[in-house]
Amino acid sequence: MGLIITCIVGGLIGALAGMITGKDFPLGIVGNIIAGLIGSWVGSALFGHWGPEWGGIFILPALLGAIVFILIVTFFSRMLRKA
Repeated sequence: MGLIITCIVGGLIGALAGMITGKDFPLGIVGNIIAGLIGSWVGSALFGHWGPEWGGIFILPALLGAIVFILIVTFFSRMLRKA
């Protein structure tokens, strides 16, 4: 049950980060879950554990991490398309 909640929270965070940045992560819902989960890992490492927690994920650091992750992936995917 915990894994399902973590994936749902990761997907919501990834979707919200995509809306904030104006960039949608590839692969749709699966991509949003991946962006949210990686973002929560990166956000926790960079920004620590603070703010509200849901499903074992601290929302604010995870959202910031997902935004950073989406911007980096978008930047590199554009560079690869131009090459």
